[in-house]
This record gives sequence, structure tokens and C-alpha cells, in this order.
Amino acid sequence: MPDFQPVLLKNRYVDRIWDIDVYESRGGYAAVRKGLKTMSPDQVTEEVGKAQLRGRGGAGFPAARKWGFIPKDLSIPRYVVMNSDESEPGTYKDRQLLEWDPHQCIEAMILSSYAIQAKLSFIFLRGEFVLAAERLEYAIQQAYRKGYLGKNILGTGWDFDLHIHRGAGAYICGEETSLLEALEGHRGQPRLRPPYFPAAKGLYYDPTVVNNCETLCCVPHIVERGADWFESIGTEKSKGPKLYCISGHVQKPDIYEAPFGITLRQLIDDYAGGMRPGRTLKAVIPGGASAPILGPDCLDMTLDFEGVAAAGSMLGSAAVIIMDDTTCMVGAALNLIHFFRHESCGKCTPCREGTDWLFKLLRRIEAGHGREEDLETLLKLCDNMDGKCFCLLGESALVPVRTSVLKFREDYERHIREHRCPYDLRLSH
Repeated sequence: MPDFQPVLLKNRYVDRIWDIDVYESRGGYAAVRKGLKTMSPDQVTEEVGKAQLRGRGGAGFPAARKWGFIPKDLSIPRYVVMNSDESEPGTYKDRQLLEWDPHQCIEAMILSSYAIQAKLSFIFLRGEFVLAAERLEYAIQQAYRKGYLGKNILGTGWDFDLHIHRGAGAYICGEETSLLEALEGHRGQPRLRPPYFPAAKGLYYDPTVVNNCETLCCVPHIVERGADWFESIGTEKSKGPKLYCISGHVQKPDIYEAPFGITLRQLIDDYAGGMRPGRTLKAVIPGGASAPILGPDCLDMTLDFEGVAAAGSMLGSAAVIIMDDTTCMVGAALNLIHFFRHESCGKCTPCREGTDWLFKLLRRIEAGHGREEDLETLLKLCDNMDGKCFCLLGESALVPVRTSVLKFREDYERHIREHRCPYDLRLSH
């Protein structure tokens, strides 16, 4: 594996790192002491802006710019919400941070909340993250006892409380407006936007910053080591270290930390041990289930926001799913649309009905009962959903279907022509 010193995962294999004494012995909470005692809230925001930290949850929006939208009037309540409702197929980076380094997440919440002067903030956890919830609760209690949370933190006069909210296991709550609805105790369904704008009308319709777990965990390192250090890692427009979740047909699927800008070939060969013996790359999803599928000609694509976009996909959460030449692309698309169909909240017709029809057509083709005209029907269904759904779930669901039909049409035609799955990988539904 290349010689890169981990930043976010530096404590990954440290015994009992969730205990505050162990965490402090490795330099933990030094960034909080530096930030709160030597920097103003605006200086923390400026340092994060200078570092060019971009969101790691999918959109890649500059974090400091998002913080800058918060009104300066301190009489208005404001909140920071860590989006840890990690549910995208192939994505498991935040879970590692939450389970194995919870104090890093707490330190990140303290500094980001200090930057916008929030006095109360929340970590929204995926409901299934039971171990993460237990360790975070334990770590938060320790942080209160040590004076990092609560009244007059470190003698600065700033009060701050942090709470965990566990979701009910809905993928839709990864969408920030659905997350805020769930956090308020309502059904997890998206809010209409525009005019909804979290920085002005977010949690309890007060100014709110919603950032991904990995994004916020970069903040303590920027504060402690400086923006120049952070900027020295990565590419011109994608700065810092990145967590890549690689799964599928590689020899060592795992989460790897590397600088932005490594190539897909490097991630597969130098980190994940290469493809399975005797197999070749057929397809890759570079950014989680909602990212367009790419073919085998993308091996030298750089894994940063610009490089993946130039190849015709998106980096998203950097959940890299590798499929070799044994993969049935009809079955792969069916597996993904089955997930999206199940997770649709049902609020809008294009998503509720569209995902169901896509699933039924793909299941018929996979079972060997497809017709030639089904391929055009699939594409028309995708067109009818595109740009017409209430939130991005429906528009994400159509992506693997559309790209698999356009890039791997031969797989579909063989199913129709041979009246069976030529890969013998039929899914049971």
C-alpha cells in the first residue's frame, strides 16, 4: 500500500480509542483547546475556507461557504447537524469514524458549532448503527465530565450541548430536509424547495448547518495543523485526504484513506489488491448506488470531484463498487432498483410509481421474459422521472437503470434473445 499517513483513520486500530483518556493521549481535543482559546469563531470559519474543505457526502459544496450563510444575529438560535444517516449501498466510511473514533466526531461538532456559535447541535445516526450509538453516548458523557461539553467550555464563556438522534432506518433521511423532518419528530419525508434553505430555515425553522460526518471530521485537523497543510494534500480543486470505500470483485475490499486524485487503477491495484484472479474489470460505480455506471475504460480516471465528473459520473460518497466480467448488468441494475423502490418514501408519484415500474420491467427481463421494446420503455420511464421527482431519491434511482441500458445493452439483448440470464445469476425476489 502507498506510503500515506492516515489522517481521519489514524486511530482506526488503536485499542479502546473510544475512551477519552486514550484519545487525549494521542493528541485528542488539542484542536478544541487551540480553536476555542486562540481563535475567534470567524477565524475558525476562515481557516476552513482557506483549506478549501468540500463536502464529502456527495455534492462537494465548500463547507465554509455553507457556514457563511448563517445569519450573524446571535439572538437567533442556530444548529449544526452531523448527517450520519449513511445508507447508500456500498458506503460504510462514516460508520468506521463513528464506531472507532467517536471523540474525533465530538471534537468536530464542538469546533463547527463554535464557528457558527451554535449552543445546541445534533448527530443524526442511522438507526441500525447500534454500536456507534453506544460508543458515542459513552464518549459524550466523558466529554461532559472533562469540560469539553456543557457550561463555560474551557473557561471561554461559551456553552454547548450535544445530543444523538437515532433515525428509524430510512434511507430517505440521508436527504437533509427529510433528516430535519425526522429530527423534529415528523415523518421522514423531504420538504419543498425552493423556498426551503437550511441556513435560513432549517431545524425548527431556525438557521442550520447540515454536514456529512467525514466532512466535519476534517475540521479538527485543519484547526490543529493549519489550512496550508490541508491544502498541500490532493488536487487543485479537491483538497485533503479522502476515504474510499471499495467493494465488489477485488481481493481486499475495505475502506482506504488516500489523497484526492489517486486513479481508479491505483485504488484497485495498490490498495485493494487487484481484481479477483483471472478476472477483468467490466463496470464500476464510483460514487455509490446513485452514481452513473462506467465501463472498463475508466481505469485511469482520477478519483476527485472533477476527474469523475469528466468521466461521466460523480464521486458522490466515494463508494467504489467494482464489477468484473462475471457480472450480469441486468441483475446489478435490478438489485439497485429493488433498493430504491423499497426506500422510496412515496410522497411523489414519479418516484413511487416509477421505481415500481422499473423494478417490474427489470425483473421480467432478468427472468427471461423480456421483449425488445422493453428497453425503450425503460429509457422512457427514466425520462419521465428525470427532473420531476420531489427530491433526489427518484432521480438517483433511474441512474443505474439508464446507464446500464445505454452502456451494457448487449447484456439486456442476450437476456431477451436467449430467454434466460446468460450469467446464471438470477436474483430471487
